[in-house]
Amino acid sequence: MEYPLEEKIGDPELLVGREKEFRNFGKWIAGIPKRISKSRVILARRKSGKTSFVQRIFNQLWTENGQVIPFYLDIAENKIWYPHFAIKYYRAFASQYISFLERDKRLVSEHLSLEDIREYGLSKSIKSLVRDADFMIKENREGGMHGLMWDAACEAPHRFASLFEKRFLVILDEFQNLSQYIYPDPHFETRPIDTIPGSFHSLSESKIAPMLVTGSYVGWLIEIATKYLEAGRLSEIYMTPYLTEEDGLEAVYRYAEAYEEPVTNETAVLISRLCMSDPFFISCVMQSNYENRDLTTAEGAADTVNYEITDRHSEMSKTWGEYIQLTLDKVNDRHAKAILLHLSRHSDRYWTPKEIKEALGLEIGADNIRKKLNLLVEADVIEWGSSDIQFRGLQDGTLNLILRNRFEEEIATFVPDLRQEFQREIAGLRKENRRLRGTLNNLSGKVAEIQLAAAFRSRKRFSLSDFFDGVRDTARLNITDVRRRVLLQRDDGKNMELDVVAGSDCGRVAVAEVKKWKKPVTRTAAEDFAEKAERFSEQNPDKIVLPAFLALGGFTDDALEFCREQGIGTAEKIEHF
Repeated sequence: MEYPLEEKIGDPELLVGREKEFRNFGKWIAGIPKRISKSRVILARRKSGKTSFVQRIFNQLWTENGQVIPFYLDIAENKIWYPHFAIKYYRAFASQYISFLERDKRLVSEHLSLEDIREYGLSKSIKSLVRDADFMIKENREGGMHGLMWDAACEAPHRFASLFEKRFLVILDEFQNLSQYIYPDPHFETRPIDTIPGSFHSLSESKIAPMLVTGSYVGWLIEIATKYLEAGRLSEIYMTPYLTEEDGLEAVYRYAEAYEEPVTNETAVLISRLCMSDPFFISCVMQSNYENRDLTTAEGAADTVNYEITDRHSEMSKTWGEYIQLTLDKVNDRHAKAILLHLSRHSDRYWTPKEIKEALGLEIGADNIRKKLNLLVEADVIEWGSSDIQFRGLQDGTLNLILRNRFEEEIATFVPDLRQEFQREIAGLRKENRRLRGTLNNLSGKVAEIQLAAAFRSRKRFSLSDFFDGVRDTARLNITDVRRRVLLQRDDGKNMELDVVAGSDCGRVAVAEVKKWKKPVTRTAAEDFAEKAERFSEQNPDKIVLPAFLALGGFTDDALEFCREQGIGTAEKIEHF
């Protein structure tokens, strides 16, 4: 897998889960060459992972170099002059197209100038590139035909697909920004051109260059799509910000490792549960500025999560604060906040204006309440039901926590004790110790290396024999450094890799191999590991090397006998979490 498009998530390994979504979109993409795939829109609130998701789709298609050519553009929240946006759009499309053809990763982000695009077109006899570049260079210099410049740009993927019998996927991230940040004058003194999304009215029906658009403000994006693209031209795909329980736990491990933040296997479960398996929430906790952050204890984890929700200077709180401020400007009054808080607390059912009036004892009329409800829907903080008089709070636990912290004291005259709630949840989890352990064991097949490394990091002093049978050296270790995937090199130049290397301050080093096979490890695999451990020992003559092998599928009798002869510790599961 190659990553020509730098993903906003950072380390590619931090994109965890989403198997169901990737399967769904994989089937959809497979239909593009057959011209049966309809344009789509991904609807999800901010920090839901949709940008990372579509960027990964781009990188997968670019790497495969198959029948579908990806084009990606982020519609930024920055003011831009109309002709400059047309040039920006076309340069991005042409550069990424050329990148795909020439396998030049650099051009995905470092877009060619119009002059360079023209030269490439001449060298490869691609007349369309030459004509487009000539037209844009001329009009950018002379001015006057900005609308035609934009038409040439936005129609390019469909036009090229038709001319050259190819298939494109047009990925436009934050599509709703097209209506607010593109201006008809270079000094931004007039209103933005809010009809720009209408340029894609017919293009959204293309089967040879279908669109995949995203938006963080769901109500706003739906309004734009309905107004300019007509209902049904984009299939609506809703993306939840929350992962499955198993994937959420994996995300905790991966973020902890990326940020070098110690966690125990127990607190990993607690963090995932308190953060509701929300990857953004988990990342905020791992990077939290909470002064007393300690994610190796249940109390420390709860305090850090509480800080991210309640402290206005935390990353989590600031991110949601900006969102709430933007969306509530139209309804910034006490009644609207009371309605929003009530619906967030009771998001398990739909409410009518009359029911809300009775439940809250509001002195304003049902019609006035309905107007406020309509505005809250437009602000993307509540949602409609099946009828125009049914409303429900968002099924979004993270947002509900923030709203409670922000408005509960103002509306209900008391401060919510979220930390106490977290502690109760932790106590409940500990009572379910068997279930907690089962969750960890079920995950071992996916991230056993990370779990073993986390166990080594979090335990103060232990003997390797606590984890592995047949260990000859039972000295107690004080681990000071744990690394994964440590590379070694043989004399013939071939690279080898050790899964986990844990150094103790006494000069001993535990080196572990982890196999997640369903079938038992054979003697050949054990011999290969013994060679790696020996090579590591030769390269570190001042260290006492303690080899160990974790095989989740077990060992053959021959392999187990070999390990015993060589003094290699063996285990089939992680005994001490």
